[in-house]
Amino acid sequence: MSTFSKDFDDLEVGERFSTEGRTIGEADILAFASLTGDRHPQHVDPDWAAASRFGSQIAHGLLVVSCAAGLVPFDPDRVVALRRVGDAVFKAPVFIGDTVHVEGTVASVRELDSGNGLVECRWKVLNQDGRTVLRMSVEVVWRRQPVLV
Repeated sequence: MSTFSKDFDDLEVGERFSTEGRTIGEADILAFASLTGDRHPQHVDPDWAAASRFGSQIAHGLLVVSCAAGLVPFDPDRVVALRRVGDAVFKAPVFIGDTVHVEGTVASVRELDSGNGLVECRWKVLNQDGRTVLRMSVEVVWRRQPVLV
């Protein structure tokens, strides 16, 4: 059973999960630049980026954060919202064509109020070579009882 399909009371500290992968393309980077207005040449100008420290275009760090959140299979009947994304440390660049996935651990579980709990997870985003590109902590508001349809 997936971590994110479990009832709040069945979650365990130390529980691990892993997601499918997602390949980051140039179209993703350009769309993110357009959406956010972050058109730094490191991301959008191949000639400029070729002469940079990284040698080519790289994904925006916040694009990688967003893709990571999209990869985690949150069950909408259980997970109400992301409450906090913190302590993000970008460890390595994500290049066009890299495939990333999330490996996570449940770090803490506690009651938030009578209907909801708070689940803190530690996420590592890894590329296709198993290299960590991002570490962060995420707090998720979790319904104590899932919605029954």
